[in-house]
Amino acid sequence: MPPRFTPLMASLPSTVPFVGAETIERRRGRPFRARIGANESVFGPSPKALAAMAAAGSTSWLYGDPELFEMKAALAAHHGVRPENIVVGEGIDGLLGLVVRLFVEKDTPVVTSFGGYPTFDYHVAGHGGRFVRVPYVDDRENLEGLVEATICEAAQLLYFANPDNPMASWWSAGEVEAAIARLPEDSLMILDEAYGEFAPEGVLPKVDPDDPRVLRFRTFSKAHGMAGMRIAYGIGAPEVTRAFDKIRNHFGVSIVAQAGALAALADQEWLTSVIDRVNRSKARIAEIAAENGLVALPSATNFVTVDCGRDGDFAKAVLDGLIERDLFVRKPWTPPMDRCIRISAGNDADLDLLAAALPGALADAAKTVGG
Repeated sequence: MPPRFTPLMASLPSTVPFVGAETIERRRGRPFRARIGANESVFGPSPKALAAMAAAGSTSWLYGDPELFEMKAALAAHHGVRPENIVVGEGIDGLLGLVVRLFVEKDTPVVTSFGGYPTFDYHVAGHGGRFVRVPYVDDRENLEGLVEATICEAAQLLYFANPDNPMASWWSAGEVEAAIARLPEDSLMILDEAYGEFAPEGVLPKVDPDDPRVLRFRTFSKAHGMAGMRIAYGIGAPEVTRAFDKIRNHFGVSIVAQAGALAALADQEWLTSVIDRVNRSKARIAEIAAENGLVALPSATNFVTVDCGRDGDFAKAVLDGLIERDLFVRKPWTPPMDRCIRISAGNDADLDLLAAALPGALADAAKTVGG
């Protein structure tokens, strides 16, 4: 007898939203020389966070605090909110799964961008939600269109990333605040600010933490360099954050991750240094792109989206050429953004490899697709 899955589960493919660097390495039989495709921080965690995690390792026989008391208190103090405004989870991906579980069932309308973050779509599909997709406009999420779709569809959930992945674009704080003001009372905007630390001044909005229409997500994966630790948090109204206690994995955030995140949060000097290095790296990526006749789009994140100047087939061939030359990069997959490749900030050695590899990758791509 086959497994007795629910009809929804039986209808879904078994898949991973991203192709991991490790998967490609196994296929190729050799490691990458530069891993600048997943928007990880090659600059790593704060030395103080590393020390805290090493010390916590000796207590890893313990479960982490299921109420995350110290973590919530520290985050609340950092953001000027109350601990009851905070929810902590296993990365933004984990929190997205929980919030979808809280609000989405079969045929629930969910508004998101066509070509946006695929893991959110993965969770919505897993609960049978009905996608209401709004195309990007001028390489940005269509904020006005997202709000209009939320109103027209009476949608409970709206997903919006600011700054955005995969295009590194953004909306100003005032524009986001105006959009929030238009949301229906019974709708919830998931405001994904995973790249918020890299945003220029005037991008991150001022949001009433007790407004039940907004749940902001932040992470320790990007600027804090702790992607492998899986810890992130949300800021929202207590009636929203409390609901996570109905379904969350209460021991999901390890004692080591909690120790590292607390130390990272306290080391703002390291965070500033990482942001400076990321900005220098992005400037060099833009220079390398220009040297090869390509255009680097403006970036408010820790990666640069590079316009390859043609169509998606050509950009895919460029991507393949870089992978063949042992550089892990990624690209958007939805037209017209698929004309681009996406390169994460790297160290000097990474970018030296990029500068050496890109001309050959472009030449091979021109031969492969013509022109």
